[in-house]
Amino acid sequence: MLPSTFASKYLKASQRILSLLDQCLHMRQIKQIQSHLTVSGTLLDPYVSGKIISFCATSHLDDALSHGYSLFLRLQNRTTFIWNTMIRGFTENNQSFNAITVYKSMLDTYFPPNNYTFSFVLRACANLPDLFIGLQCHGQVIKYGWESYDFVLNGLVNLYATCNCMDSARRLFDMSVVNRDVITWTSLITGYVRSRQVAIARQLFDQMPEKNVVSWSAMISGYVQVGMFEEALELFNGMQTCGVRPNQAGIIGALTACAFLGALDQGRWIHAYVERNKMELDRVLGTALIDMYAKCGCIETARSVFDNMSNRDVFAFTSLISGLANHGQSRSAIELFVRMQNEGVAPNEVTFICILSACSRMGLVDQGLRIFNSMSEMYEIEPGVQHYGCLVDLLGRAGMLEEAKKVVREMPMEPDSYVLGALLNACRVHGDVELGKETVESLVERSLDHGGVHVLLSNMYASANQWDGVVKVRKGMGDKNVRKIPGCSLIEVDGMVCEFVCGDRSQPHLLMEETESWLIGIDKHLKSLCLDDDMTFKRGSLLSCY
Repeated sequence: MLPSTFASKYLKASQRILSLLDQCLHMRQIKQIQSHLTVSGTLLDPYVSGKIISFCATSHLDDALSHGYSLFLRLQNRTTFIWNTMIRGFTENNQSFNAITVYKSMLDTYFPPNNYTFSFVLRACANLPDLFIGLQCHGQVIKYGWESYDFVLNGLVNLYATCNCMDSARRLFDMSVVNRDVITWTSLITGYVRSRQVAIARQLFDQMPEKNVVSWSAMISGYVQVGMFEEALELFNGMQTCGVRPNQAGIIGALTACAFLGALDQGRWIHAYVERNKMELDRVLGTALIDMYAKCGCIETARSVFDNMSNRDVFAFTSLISGLANHGQSRSAIELFVRMQNEGVAPNEVTFICILSACSRMGLVDQGLRIFNSMSEMYEIEPGVQHYGCLVDLLGRAGMLEEAKKVVREMPMEPDSYVLGALLNACRVHGDVELGKETVESLVERSLDHGGVHVLLSNMYASANQWDGVVKVRKGMGDKNVRKIPGCSLIEVDGMVCEFVCGDRSQPHLLMEETESWLIGIDKHLKSLCLDDDMTFKRGSLLSCY
């Protein structure tokens, strides 16, 4: 044992050395500091070793966490702080199983956990998610008397909500009137949003005594998940009215809503907000902007966002490939697919759906077949039912109906409405009424015969002048009470999204008479243009919504 004066001297020297940790940019620098502390003998001090482990657990340097764990295993004297630091490090680095393993070792050495221990362990259980281990931890929380502490309570509510045990989460919430904070409320709201009970989530949200950006974003994301896009944008606007600055999660939720509604003006405003606040255009945010612009008809702006991204992943590439294909730029979509492969970004299942659709629109049968075969041969992705649907569409559009029919017959899973619908559409385009009738019968057998299927078959009979077939299909629709789902369109005016549904004249704010008058004028103008070009024009096509 060193005299106290020497021990104090070495400890002060060690503290000066430890202060250099924050300046470390490479693992070798950390190892140099640790070597010096080892030679001086001060690494055995729990305070000193705890500092090294804490830095490694929170550092983003490669192998820092594993180095800290190696030091942890060699320590003979571990404090509660050191145990908790190691559990926290694994939890925050998405190594939840390792975090729980360390926690079990802590119990095996009869070292009592405290409230911080349980907050990290419960988060690890929620991340897995593992309800069985979580229940055991809850029992130990009660055993050691930490259930009433706010962040332990929050961990328990979050655990049960993540595991979709909303009754248990709600009981804990209702029992903890005193210890509730904004995190407790947000955890419960998020749980109801995962379980798609958005109405209950909104009730809780409105009752919150204090809301933060996380609770606002959770509610916005919840509306987006269940397709309530208008409500999501209303809440996003309300968030700003209340003076809460949106975070990335809230912005991505709002952009997703804009994409589905075609709310371009609001999407542009959000993009301007991102640039004004110098938010990083990372892969997630960049992809959300690409998707929004592509779905709102601004494909060149979507391409510009893509080009300005410093780091592009499979989702960014896929989003732009899909947008290009949907805007009739299939050749550009295929070129981007090739570029994606050249840059070493592996396509996923959705990428192949988009690129096969692009090949189908351009009639590139050979290239489409090569791409389809490359899924399993090069990328070890087994084609799903949608990929087979794209293949049927590719062959069908090219007039290769027998080959398309063979694909449907030999595919390794039952064809769905997408596959059979592609075959039926090919029959319509190429006038194969018999195969079309056979395809509709297959749809009927699978209870996939919605109104549009029967209308398509009826039109096929009409094109072939088989009017008895038209009468028979229409009578069958009447007998089965099958109706075609009315189409709808969305338009944004002054930031407000309006929906037009076929046949609906009950919306006073749509100014029906004025709108119809404008459409009649446009209709006449188009008819005159079509007649000048020696083309036919379907009577009343623009007025079909009214």
